[in-house]
Amino acid sequence: RFNSVKREQYEWCDELNQRAAHNAIYFNFHNAVKRWQSGESRFPKFKKRSKGQSFQADAGRGTTIIEGQRIKLPKIGWVRMFQTLRHLGTIVKVVISKTANRWFASILVDTFTDDPIPDIRCTPVVGIDVGIKHLAVTSEGVYYENPKALKRYERKLKRLQRQLSRRKKGSSNWRKTKAKIAKLHYRIICIRQDAQHKATTGIVNGASRIGIESLNVAGMLKNHRLAKALSDASLSSFLSMIKYKSERIGVKIVEADTFYPSSKTCSTCGTIDSDLSLSDRTYHCSVCGHTQDRDLNAAINLRTVAMGHTET
Repeated sequence: RFNSVKREQYEWCDELNQRAAHNAIYFNFHNAVKRWQSGESRFPKFKKRSKGQSFQADAGRGTTIIEGQRIKLPKIGWVRMFQTLRHLGTIVKVVISKTANRWFASILVDTFTDDPIPDIRCTPVVGIDVGIKHLAVTSEGVYYENPKALKRYERKLKRLQRQLSRRKKGSSNWRKTKAKIAKLHYRIICIRQDAQHKATTGIVNGASRIGIESLNVAGMLKNHRLAKALSDASLSSFLSMIKYKSERIGVKIVEADTFYPSSKTCSTCGTIDSDLSLSDRTYHCSVCGHTQDRDLNAAINLRTVAMGHTET
């Protein structure tokens, strides 16, 4: 019945790849409803077309054809890609998506081989202190700078948003301005993710065990003075990258307790300075006289936690 109604009332459906609709209904919506029925998640919300566009283009495992720098899509034909596939194997899934007027093909490939696990026996235990001024500071004294991408483009973003508010919704100029905003947001995301990927890969590849903080980011965002800077740093995303990259190569992650005072504890004698404030960028111990950058001091304490020398 659905097919007959579809042909009569929605003739444009014949121009679509039938597998795209099948995958959206059966895999995406059906699985979302099943998760809601089992109590795993809430009932799926309506997804606006303007919020994001994507579809699964394959008809099953091994059905997509890719030759060099081009891919064959149903109902569309051959489409040129920016680069060739980096991995050889069977194509399991292909998802086509649109972001900031750019089209992407996310291709899942089964290589039938496990990634080689590097030898981490000779690498040190590392503690990492994450923050706003520096994206991360390691106990080895390595500082990874926070690119602050949103702050860099904030004035331009505000100007474009003011322009959009003055445009007539749906007009040609409104769509052009909206596309510029989407492109700028995409650039901000790319800058942020590039810095995070480079930092996390460098940290994980040079450690045998990593000590990190258990951050309550949702609670931290309630501080309205820091909320914008915290969102710009995207600390949750950074820590997630650390965790999944560590798991991939067998590096153990040790999380300190949420209330462990890594910044207020002297890394030399263990004295806790309860009066240390966020504005104090240097830690000075009143007992042993140890003086050190507060972020580096915190990273060393987190390394001690990872080594198992401190009860949390």
